[in-house]
Amino acid sequence: MTSLKPPSYDENNIFAKILRGEIPCDKIYEDEFVLSFHDINPQKKIHALVIPKGKYTNLDHFNSNASDKEIVGLLKGISIVAEKLGISVGTGNGYRTLSNIADHGGQEVPHLHFHLFGGEKIGKMVS
Repeated sequence: MTSLKPPSYDENNIFAKILRGEIPCDKIYEDEFVLSFHDINPQKKIHALVIPKGKYTNLDHFNSNASDKEIVGLLKGISIVAEKLGISVGTGNGYRTLSNIADHGGQEVPHLHFHLFGGEKIGKMVS
């Protein structure tokens, strides 16, 4: 994959502030690549966020510029969080991951993040 010019990263976005410890979060999991915490406005019974620690604005930016270790770390982090929450295939009945990308995708915070929804039947993919 070719390296894209990085979009402008907003150092003052809420996830950057959480990563710096300026805003508290209800942490679920953290390692060298990711931080996961409960969403402050849950949309389902279980609603968590998983964010990379690097300054990546969206999935395209991440996949074009992150190291292989960061990419693997993010994907493994999502699975670890699902297992910790009891929603993984091995510990529960499954879950949905969602990442909104840019304006048309509905992205509100300009830092790559994945939502994990579970603990109940989620329903249709898009309405």
